Amino acid sequence: MLRRLTVLAAPAAVLLILAACQGDNTATRSDPVFGEFGFDTAGMNREAQAGEDWFGYANGGWHQATEIPADRSSYNSFTFLTIQAQERTRAILEEAAADTEADGDLARIGDFYAAFMDEEAIERAGLDPVRPELDAIARISDREELSAALGQTLRADVDLLNATDYYTDRLFGLWVSQDFDAPTRNSPYLVQGGLGMPDRAFYLESDPRMAEMRTAYRAYIARILTLAGVRDAEAKAGRILALETAIARSHATAEQTSDVRAGNNHWTIGEFTTRAPGMDWDAYFQGADLGEQATFVVWQPQAVTGISRLVGSESLETWKDYLTFHALDRASPFLPRAFSEANFAFYGTTLSGTPQQAPRWRRAINATNAALGEAVGRVYVERHFPAEARERADELVRNLMAAFGQRIDALEWMSDETKAAARRKLETLTVSIGYPETWRDYSALEVRRDQAYANVANAELFNYRRNIEKLNRPVSHDEWYMLPQEVNALNVPLENRLIFPAAILEAPFFDANADPAINYGAIGAVIGHEITHSFDSTGALFDETGRLRNWWTPQDFARFEAAGRALAAQYDAYEAFPGLNLNGDLTLGENIADVAGLATAYDAYRLSLSGREAPVIGGFTGDQRFFLGWAQIWRAKYREPALRNAILTNVHAPGPWRAATVRNQDAWYEAFGVEPGQALYLAPEDRVEVW
Repeated sequence: MLRRLTVLAAPAAVLLILAACQGDNTATRSDPVFGEFGFDTAGMNREAQAGEDWFGYANGGWHQATEIPADRSSYNSFTFLTIQAQERTRAILEEAAADTEADGDLARIGDFYAAFMDEEAIERAGLDPVRPELDAIARISDREELSAALGQTLRADVDLLNATDYYTDRLFGLWVSQDFDAPTRNSPYLVQGGLGMPDRAFYLESDPRMAEMRTAYRAYIARILTLAGVRDAEAKAGRILALETAIARSHATAEQTSDVRAGNNHWTIGEFTTRAPGMDWDAYFQGADLGEQATFVVWQPQAVTGISRLVGSESLETWKDYLTFHALDRASPFLPRAFSEANFAFYGTTLSGTPQQAPRWRRAINATNAALGEAVGRVYVERHFPAEARERADELVRNLMAAFGQRIDALEWMSDETKAAARRKLETLTVSIGYPETWRDYSALEVRRDQAYANVANAELFNYRRNIEKLNRPVSHDEWYMLPQEVNALNVPLENRLIFPAAILEAPFFDANADPAINYGAIGAVIGHEITHSFDSTGALFDETGRLRNWWTPQDFARFEAAGRALAAQYDAYEAFPGLNLNGDLTLGENIADVAGLATAYDAYRLSLSGREAPVIGGFTGDQRFFLGWAQIWRAKYREPALRNAILTNVHAPGPWRAATVRNQDAWYEAFGVEPGQALYLAPEDRVEVW
């Protein structure tokens, strides 16, 4: 639902709405999903002290008892709900596949799922599905044809709004959205890519683990080429790895990529030849169906320049080997078992530490969601997201926005000028709850029940064309960047909009039968987190129209940046493994949103009590239950390789350290009697307050 929400500035109005929310929860309460009041007390470790080990105190029993499933690299509260959503989705897809009378989107999702599940047909087809692509690569005879072929691989498979999705193995990735400088028009954003491993560090760092990854990756390249009958696979694998290492040297780091101001580089189509020589850019953009596009936003200019230079300098045969491997690599999950098992052995086991591949039905669900996600989601919300759930979530959003508005008003250090701009941004913030108002039209997507790989390739091309068609249309803020069946939430800074998919609006994040304190500490803090993204280190750079414009006075922004530096230093000090600390700069935006989101949710919870004290339930005060609700949603357990990768590449701190942001909240100290000398104690002047 797209709805403009305005701040309820009058405290009395805020109190009325928040109190009503609590009353509704109490009146309809039956048994919550977890424990007596919505929190799994059996998963605590009562021997731990909150001030020494908050995560262990709240979640230690769960962590000790939980086994990571063999087909996963980690397990957390998101995983719990993802598994539930996948089971529900499986039922939808299997019913659709069995319905011989189905038509339209129901037939498409059924046929797509059935094609992926038909292992016998996939084995019989062998390499035939990818053969035309391989033959086209073999026919490349000069730089112009190479550039056109590289352009034909361009896909809309990155999302600059979702900071975990910067990575693409294609030479470049594309993202289409409204322009940073001109919010009334859409622009194409060109993003660095071309690597088979997740980040430049895997190619360039000298520590033993990265060296092992490179050795394993070279062996994987050779294995895939050998399975495809490519001659001289070992030597070609060495040259492909060397080429990717050269590409990695040109890449921006994860921290540099997160800097939106540094990414706002407008190049005309004619400037590519002079700024990034080597590629035949006319052929590249013609191959990408972008030959008529006048301007592009080049997110990492040094990568575009460096990669283009390699297109001109490296041998044509090496590039053809590179394209051959990546075509096979991308196709592997949809080819005979030997390919999919080799693919998983590297990306699943070696890279992430996952010992066992997910069952085929789960992989089929992921593929179907990637191709036809909104067609699946439409059925999902009909079955699993009642109207009252949407209404309750919408109410919680209004409550949290009202509380955030009060926090803006109460800031003593912020000037009236910046406060006025902040209020304008809050008052125009829109929220999408559960599912899109307008569902995606898949009628032009061809799906066949006997063509697993072709279905995937068609879907990727369909999505790419759908995105580049936006370049010829006015800006519209109705795009959903997540699926209803996805367990996540999103702030879209260019659109000043929040998205909360249906699948996250369930316990442990939201439970209509839980004590209100749990809901405020859980989904309330998540909502507060997403609201804060409109005002964090990135959101502060976008005004209410989505224009890239710092709307703070210089003095106020300096104060804000100082708080950010303190928070970055706090996270830099967390040591996950000997010699490996978290990266406070990489995770800063998310950590700011956690600090302010939790504080906003706490304010909203206290307002809901209308001056009364909450009852003690299960031996816990209301404030204690609030913070336990926060800790419960960050339950997480990782395999070591997965945790190391997350620390290196993910803009979110791992769960245990996200839970620890409570040490910046004054109320947490009083609630749990945390005292000086305890490991997590921060002196009041050292507690970071943002918003």
